[in-house]
Order: sequence, then structure tokens, then C-alpha cells
Amino acid sequence: MTVSKFLVAAATILLSATTFAAGIHGGGHDHGAASGEPGKASEASRTITVEMYDNYYEPGSIIVSPGETVRFVVENKGNLVHEFNIGTPEMHEGHQEEMMMMVEHGVIQGGKLNHDMMEMDMGNGQSMKHDDPNSVLLEPGQRQEVIWKFSDNSNIEFACNVPGHYQAGMYGDVKVQ
Repeated sequence: MTVSKFLVAAATILLSATTFAAGIHGGGHDHGAASGEPGKASEASRTITVEMYDNYYEPGSIIVSPGETVRFVVENKGNLVHEFNIGTPEMHEGHQEEMMMMVEHGVIQGGKLNHDMMEMDMGNGQSMKHDDPNSVLLEPGQRQEVIWKFSDNSNIEFACNVPGHYQAGMYGDVKVQ
């Protein structure tokens, strides 16, 4: 094999691997797309308050209608940083890799976030800002809203993807009826 053929083959393999890795999240930074889309506050049919404790949520599950827009008021009542993220189990699995990078790079530091580090490039052209519309990442005592319009996908959950939290049971079912 000539050097040029080898380089073309190597570039093809690397491009394929990069494309595959981007696809883990439903096309790069398209988090939550399979579960719905950002909603408009004026179209919210109701408000659900979600309290995050250390490795569980209250309520532990929710029921929504296909196409329903819900305003979530999310408050972290635990002692650690927690996430409220709406998506499919597959999306959460892929997102956990990004969250691990946030811990490894010092963005998530137990009970606090290093906001300066959130601007850092993750090496794939994306930052660690954690600004997707289907998710909030909160320090203890913080409160934020997520407004989400649900799809008819019946395999949706909300979860905390901070390393170890999902595995400890910090997720809940979204029942689409």
C-alpha cells in the first residue's frame, strides 16, 4: 500500500469514527430531540415542580400527553450539583460521557460548578456550557425552569447524568399517554 493510499484510508477511518461519536447524541448537540422540542411558555398547559435531592427526584415519575408543553420548575435541594435532563435512555448514556469530561476538567466540583471552566472547548468544537434547552445543571439551592413540548415517544425519562448519579437511581419515567 502506498503512503497516499494509507493516508486516505486512515483519514476515512478517523472521519467515520468522528461521525459515529457525534451520532451518540442524536447528531452532536441535538440533545433531547427524540423526546420533543423546546416549548413556549405561553403554550404550557401546566407547571410541574421537580425537587432534586442527593440521587433522587420528587416526583419520581410524571405523566404527559403527546404534544403537551410543560413548564418544569426545578430546584436542587441536595448537597451536590445535580442535573434535570429530559431524553431517551440512549441519549442519557451518551451524555454521561460529556458529564464525565466536566468532572475530569474540574467543571463539576462536588457541590459547586466552576463557571469559568464551562467556557472551555471539550476538544470537539463544543463547550461545557451545558445550555441545552432540555436540561438544567444546578448547584445546591439553585432553581431554574425548563419548558418542554413532548413528542409521542414512549421511551422518555428525566435523569441526572452527573457521574454515578444515574447509576445510583437518579432518574424517573416520563409516561406519555
